This record gives sequence, structure tokens and C-alpha cells, in this order.
Amino acid sequence: MPGLYALREAHPTERTVGMAYYVSDADGIGGRLRDSPEDFRVRELEAFDPEPLGADWGGYPELVVRVTLRDWDTNDFARRISDALGISRERVSWAGTKDKRAVTTQLFTLREVDPDDLPKISGVEIEPLGRAGRRLSFGDLAGNAFEIRVADAVPEAPKRVADVVSDLRAFAGDGDAEADENTQDDDPAASSGDVTDATAGIPNYFGQQRFGSRRPVTHVVGLAIARGDPREAVRLYAGNSAETEPDDTQAARDRVDAAFGVGETPAGSAASDETERDSTKTAGDGDGDWDACLDAIPGKLRFERSMVHRLAERDVDPGAPPDHDDWWHALEAVPSNLQRLFVNAAQSFLFNRILSERLRRGIPFDRPVAGDTVCFADSDAPDELYAPDMDRLQRVDADRVSIVSRHCKRGRAFVTAPLVGIDTELGDGEPGEIEREVLDEAGIEPGDFDLPGDFDSSGTRRAILLRTDLDVTFEYGDPRFAFALPSGSYATVLLREFSKSGPLDL
Repeated sequence: MPGLYALREAHPTERTVGMAYYVSDADGIGGRLRDSPEDFRVRELEAFDPEPLGADWGGYPELVVRVTLRDWDTNDFARRISDALGISRERVSWAGTKDKRAVTTQLFTLREVDPDDLPKISGVEIEPLGRAGRRLSFGDLAGNAFEIRVADAVPEAPKRVADVVSDLRAFAGDGDAEADENTQDDDPAASSGDVTDATAGIPNYFGQQRFGSRRPVTHVVGLAIARGDPREAVRLYAGNSAETEPDDTQAARDRVDAAFGVGETPAGSAASDETERDSTKTAGDGDGDWDACLDAIPGKLRFERSMVHRLAERDVDPGAPPDHDDWWHALEAVPSNLQRLFVNAAQSFLFNRILSERLRRGIPFDRPVAGDTVCFADSDAPDELYAPDMDRLQRVDADRVSIVSRHCKRGRAFVTAPLVGIDTELGDGEPGEIEREVLDEAGIEPGDFDLPGDFDSSGTRRAILLRTDLDVTFEYGDPRFAFALPSGSYATVLLREFSKSGPLDL
């Protein structure tokens, strides 16, 4: 089905993390996000119902509060409120971590805290809601509602926004729908560029934040881990400099590369061909002077220092076998959540590559083809969301394509692709062919994720189409986008279709 999509090549940095295309061929509006925190507003859509504030502490020890943060990192706020309350940081919980340069509204639970003891903190509003018998966790986050202003868009932004929306409606499977009343030539809203309640669709890519915007390496570290090469994983994380980093950081990483016996690494090279390992990067010809590396690594690179410190402690020979226990020991110097992130980023990169190849081949995203696996909609999700339920999966054979396609058109089902892990069953037909091709290029197979400790992953699946009802209004020439996304999906993946800018502008 080549030619189904009029694809436009993505920004070079995005291509390094598997996002090969835009699905809208329309020109972008440019601009930038987050001129001020108020330009990026996020409100959690929760699936968490507390009991009244008067509920007994014995059965409901958690105080549930709704917190609005202005220009606060979520983790920094958790530390600040725990200090103000005089409690352990472990007694503060939340469902989703938010961007700092934003105004964010979300729930927190505070274990064994009285509402009267809530502190006043600059840039923070805290509203007690009730009590709960358990702390919040990631599973309690259904999604997020966004209101985002793009500053300094091009003068042609209204027309370009309309063109992009038209493309995204078609991608969502709404290409034959009648134009909305407010987009008609005789409607006053049309001349302003406003768009109301348009169902937009985009590939459900993992956004650049998943991999690092300035130095996208988490996935190549994860791929090295999955290949059973912790030595290369340590080098890629602690060494492997990028031109976007400060001079002292680049110098420190170059020193680490020298200890490993790797020459100067051109910026971004680790991410420019993620699926290939450079055969010139052989072990054993470095000086292994880990103490000199520690002298060079600035304190701000604390995780890199932790890894190299373990190498120095054991005086690890750079010629030790790539899978030697000493390399695993060094890799495990970072916190467990970062260990999981490395592997998750590798899975995310492979998922992005699968989606990009599906786009290149012109296989639809809004409906299945034979060999696909679909999931059904989450009936408990908030009304604002098109939310999939990965606990309800079904393989689609040729006889069922038609009926499942109708479910997809009505928003009752979603085509999925794998986040590859130990338990992954690859697809049949052309979807399975794509999955196997991407894995072969990466030198990965599902069983490779049978890894020690926190690196282990059983895998899961993810919807390939991200749908949302989109409103766009213009104020003094600047577009404001309002939409909602299920948890785990990225607002910047939608906005990139409109901006056609690099990830650092998002």
C-alpha cells in the first residue's frame, strides 16, 4: 500500500530515536514552547477517588491533596514538602512526573499528615481533597489534559494549522468526514484559524524526552545491555561526548573513552546508527586509568562518576570480557529506576522504528491488517480520552479484519505493536515481518531481555495510533492548543507535527 501517506522526513535528531517521519506534509508554524510556565499547562486526569477528609486515619492513612505547581520539578516539590512537614520523602507519592517549566495540576498522597499541617510554599497551591487507604501509583494516572501556547509562530500559522489538522484527521481515519462547521469558508472562525473538536491522529511515538533531547543515548545504552555487553553500555553512558554538552563535560567523556581505548567520538555518533556497533571500538587498548577519569568528571555528572568509581575500586582491566561481572557491577551503580529506563528506552526506540517502517510501507494505523494484534478501549477511562486497555488483546486474522476495523473506526479498539520483552509474541503477516526486520537490524531478539536484576523486562504492547480531540484558538497571532492524551503518550509528539522544528524547540 505504498503512497497511503504523504510522508515528510523528520528532523535529524528525531530520526536518531526512530521517529523517521511526520505524517503531515504541510509546512510548520515554527515558534517555541514555554516562554513562561503559563504557556504550558498540564492537568492530570485521575482514576483515583478518595474518601472524605473526616475518614478514620486507621483505615485511611493517606491524605490526598490536589497540587498546582508553577515552575516546579515534581521531585523537587516532593523533597520540599517532605522537609516542610518533617516527614520522610518516602511518605510522599504521586502518579506522574511533570515538566518543570509549566503549570501542572496533579494529585499527591501524604502518609499520616493532617490537613491543618499543610505548609505554604512559593509557587504552589495545595488543596486537601480527602483520605485514602493506599498511596498513589503510576497506574492511577489515566492521562493528562494540556493547554499549550506556541510563541512567535509564523504569520501564516492559521492556514498552516488548518492544513496540518486536515492531514491529522485523515490519519485518524476521518479523511472522508464532512468538514466541521467552523472550518467552512463562510464561517467567521475559519478566517481566524480556530479549530474546534477535530479528531486528530498521529503515530504514538515515544517522544524525544524518553531518550534525551541534547544527548539521546539512553536507548543505545539499553541496546548494549540487551545485547549482553555491559562494557559498551558503561562506555556509552559515561563516555561518548556530544557537541551539545559543555566543554568540561565533553572533555571528561573523551577521557573516559581514552580509558576504554576508544578514539574521539563525533557528536551524536552513538545515536546516529543505533543498531550497529562500531567494530573499531575494541577492548584492551585503553589505559584503564579510572582515577584520571574521576579527576576529569565534574561533580554534576554524579551517575557517570558512580560508574567509573566502581571501575576504579576494582581496578577493572579495559580488556576484560564485555560481559564480565565487573562491567555489570559498574552499570548497577546507577539507581534502579535509571537501570529500568535504559532498557525501556531501548524498547521505545525499537517501537518507534516499527512505527516508522509501517509508515514507510503505507500500512494503515487506524485499522488492522491481517497479522496485527489489537487491544480494546478502556471503558473506565475519563470521557476526554481515547484510552487503550492492554489487558484485552486479540490477534486479527484475515477473516476478522473487516469486523475489527469497524471497532477501530468507532474508537472501541486500537492496533498495537510490541514493546519487546521476554514474553513478546511477534505478529503474523506483514506486521510480524516488520517487527522481525527491526529486531534483526538491531541485533536483538525477545529473549535478550532476560537480564539480571532491574534490567529484566517481560515486555508489553502499545497502541500505534494516538487519537485526541483537538481545539486550536489564536490570540495575538499565537496558537493555543487544547487536547488530552492517555498516560504514556507525549504532547510534543503531537506538537512536532505543527511546528516542524527540532526537539530542542519543543
